[in-house]
Amino acid sequence: MAPLQQHKLAVIDFSEKNLNLDSSSWMKTCGEVVRALEEHGCFIASYDGVSQEVHDAAFVASQEVHDLPVEVKVQNTLDAQGYGYLAQAANMPLYVRLSIENATTAQGVEEFTKLMWPSGNDTFRESVLTFTKALGELEQMVMRMVAKSYGIEKDYELLLGSTTYILKFNKCLNPNGIEKNLGVIPHRDKSFMTVIQQQEEGKGLEIQTKNGEWVQVHLSPSSSIVLAGDACMAWSNGRIEAPYHRVIMQQNKDRYSLVLSSFVKDLKIEVPQELVDEDHPLQFKAFDHYEYIKYVSDTTVEGNRMKGAISAYCGI
Repeated sequence: MAPLQQHKLAVIDFSEKNLNLDSSSWMKTCGEVVRALEEHGCFIASYDGVSQEVHDAAFVASQEVHDLPVEVKVQNTLDAQGYGYLAQAANMPLYVRLSIENATTAQGVEEFTKLMWPSGNDTFRESVLTFTKALGELEQMVMRMVAKSYGIEKDYELLLGSTTYILKFNKCLNPNGIEKNLGVIPHRDKSFMTVIQQQEEGKGLEIQTKNGEWVQVHLSPSSSIVLAGDACMAWSNGRIEAPYHRVIMQQNKDRYSLVLSSFVKDLKIEVPQELVDEDHPLQFKAFDHYEYIKYVSDTTVEGNRMKGAISAYCGI
């Protein structure tokens, strides 16, 4: 088997100088974002909204919650199907996860903190909320750029009013030299968008290109990878395709990552009329995002539906 090549994903600068709405650099960045999402469904964001201090504090918090006793962590159950505590499932024996719902709100983070630490944990709460707000702002900047480029700003503003975020504390255990080093199985995210940061510089995350090749992504702690989810794929009428990705453990130590995903609640997602024409006929019917998550989580659904789940659920 030939060695995988490092993927040359677009690296897009989200520093303050490129985010002035009246500047030519902002329009240039809009174009870069849309091209990257249409080509690969993802890109790497160089974003100064998450300082090294904020990054480090968030990962200290992540390790702290993973180190809690199992009897505490199992209390982490969410209404969003499949996004609570998960530990070493049969198909992912190295993977452990906990999640916070409404993760960019003080109330959401406080509820999770009190669940894990009934007497409170102010440092954890403050570190996580600062981090999720910063990543949430990045996700919204990306989507405003997409909406501006497609001329559908009003449609996005409507979705934004119903957008909520889930933060996942992901941990892939040290494989300790065992042959099976699959950390996270190949999948498309069921979210609208996802933003990922990892604790240390290195490889592990792999993206499948449209020609079926698996390629490595190198992430540094100062960068994030932004990926489209199934919901964005449907909303964009297939212009943006959610990428398949997986985690292959490359080193003999635990791997921590923080994943912020956006979801649309209490509002049906439908393709904007501006994205439907003779060259782009309507591909997806309006759908409820959380009902879609339940559909995918239904254990009675055949496994191969996962590969084209959004098309099976609401495709035309």
